[in-house]
Amino acid sequence: MLDTATYTPRLKTLYKTEIRAAMKEEFSYKNDMQIPRLDKIVLNIGCGTEAVKDSKKAKSAQDDLTTIAGQKAVVTKAKKSIATFRVREGMPLGAKVTLRGDRMYEFLDRLITVALPRVRDFRGVSGSSFDGRGNYAMGLKEHIVFPEIDFDKVDEVWGMDIVIGTTAPTDAEAKALLKLFNMPFNS
Repeated sequence: MLDTATYTPRLKTLYKTEIRAAMKEEFSYKNDMQIPRLDKIVLNIGCGTEAVKDSKKAKSAQDDLTTIAGQKAVVTKAKKSIATFRVREGMPLGAKVTLRGDRMYEFLDRLITVALPRVRDFRGVSGSSFDGRGNYAMGLKEHIVFPEIDFDKVDEVWGMDIVIGTTAPTDAEAKALLKLFNMPFNS
């Protein structure tokens, strides 16, 4: 077990020592508070029709997401009833978790250095998946690329959404920030 009182995530130290200075130089910010930083990372697994057939699937997705994030995930429930999909209001359909602080930096480190290289036929992540306000969204087809997941105990392979929220006002600044964190963009 890590001593959290003295431990600082590697990427957080990198941000404080090198990335802030590089961003300030590149975009010539007048104030240190203008320098973009990571705000949060939101992970989401949607079970879809699998959860409609078997309510235990959402619980399985929640357990897997909790293992990946190192923080308890919450079950997401349907907001509306949709008869064609046999979905009723309040039915569990997936799981999500929001990471901030040290856990956010630890997850980003594991995503970039461990999980993404394990993706089959990986050629980098899309450089155009920004929302116009400095947030980056990406998806993984298989959540089993994370080493925390025991491949033998997985009953279902889930897709996973990852949204990285930054305080950057523009996409260009957010992309520069993520590039300095060594995010493997393909363009």
